[in-house]
Amino acid sequence: MAHYQYRTKGVCAMLIDFDLDGEQVKNISFTGGCNGNLKAISKLVDGMTVDYIESKLKGNTCGYKDTSCADQLAKAVRAAYNKQQEKEQEQ
Repeated sequence: MAHYQYRTKGVCAMLIDFDLDGEQVKNISFTGGCNGNLKAISKLVDGMTVDYIESKLKGNTCGYKDTSCADQLAKAVRAAYNKQQEKEQEQ
């Protein structure tokens, strides 16, 4: 299991921390943002796969913004998974 930290872009939350165990995402936490909502999202998708999280959250917007904390989570887990795959292919 590897730990990742993702610096968000265009949302109130500043950072997303999570663990990636193969395709499973665990221990998600946000720094900043709407605390209650982000805790709920984290609990709802804990243990789900990268593909599942991406299918449910990618493209969600917040107000006038073209992204949201949920969308940023989808981007974060995909980026981490792709990075993990690249490392495995190098070995």
